[in-house]
Amino acid sequence: MPRTLPSLLTALLLSAATAFAADGSTPQPQALGSPLPDFELPGIAPDGSVQTYTPADFASAKLLCIIFTCNHCPTAQRYEERIKQLTTDYAPQGVAVVAINPNNAEAVRLDEMAWTDVGDSFADMQIRHAHKEFNFPYLDDGETQAISRVFGPVATPHVFIYDQDRKLAFQGRIDDAELPQYIKHHDTRDALDALLAGHAPEVQTTRVFGCSVKWAEKAEGYNKLWAQRLKEEPVTLEHATAADFVALRENQDSGKIRVINVWATWCGPCVSEFPDLVDLNVTFRNRDFELVTIAAEYPKMEAKALKFLQQQHASMQNYIFGDTDKYANIEAIDPEWSGALPHTLVIDEKGEVIFRHTGPIDFIELRRLLLPALEAITPWGGLDGN
Repeated sequence: MPRTLPSLLTALLLSAATAFAADGSTPQPQALGSPLPDFELPGIAPDGSVQTYTPADFASAKLLCIIFTCNHCPTAQRYEERIKQLTTDYAPQGVAVVAINPNNAEAVRLDEMAWTDVGDSFADMQIRHAHKEFNFPYLDDGETQAISRVFGPVATPHVFIYDQDRKLAFQGRIDDAELPQYIKHHDTRDALDALLAGHAPEVQTTRVFGCSVKWAEKAEGYNKLWAQRLKEEPVTLEHATAADFVALRENQDSGKIRVINVWATWCGPCVSEFPDLVDLNVTFRNRDFELVTIAAEYPKMEAKALKFLQQQHASMQNYIFGDTDKYANIEAIDPEWSGALPHTLVIDEKGEVIFRHTGPIDFIELRRLLLPALEAITPWGGLDGN
């Protein structure tokens, strides 16, 4: 059905919010009692279809619970199942639960992606929605962030509950602990229960904890910063023998998840995916992670291989075959490898090969393998959740 344009009042509010943010200020949460802002946003429906949503789509709901959340934030991820359960528990009581991603995808730093399989773009939201089987609409405001600047979320997740008259009755946290064993206060549930019973919540506003909203104005500075940092990082290439490769594969002393990628300058798929390997290294290197590349080239190709690595700003550990016996090196790297390129191994901290693949990498699949392996070494929230 055709959609109406936002009201003149809302358009003016959006314009003011955008101008306000342009001076570097951080938008503040709406005041209690404020009316629900008008919006028209693309989103993923519970059935996975892509739709455009406005407040009219939730007009029949007794209460509207809008939760600003995202893909990349580990705190937000800890709440995904709780948001699904909230939707299941309160939909029969007339509560519409809606999630909105406020983040500009370009403003998310690579090292902020160390806890996620995907970023915060709309395409990534679709992947996350399907993978986690969200039962609520998931809307995207990351491209313009105009609506988010009116609501004023400060972190993900951040809840805004609107009453029957669509006035803001609660804003704050879902509960008081990302790790379920520490929860003492179920603030969002308490607020919903009170409003459904016909009275104001006892607690109407709380602090929120999580990743800060990634406003678009951060993106340019971030991209320049990382480009400069990568240019300044040294890129090296060392010769290695079959014995060295055996030690790399056995991974006895690093205490890290080790990814080994074997490539060559003449291998088209290797060259095509190499920028993603560099991003993978930057993303995970502050965790218990190590990326090693091996150029399957004769030693005389060192200069060419090093030049390529320098062009890629490949500041991970890089090796090249130190002798001409390629088959001995292939056997040493992975006895189960046919020799075709590219070839990738993932080895856990105990020396066990937990992934091997010949051919181009599915980086989402690789991330989904790495995340639980890294979590097993150092759990999020501290050792054993403490």
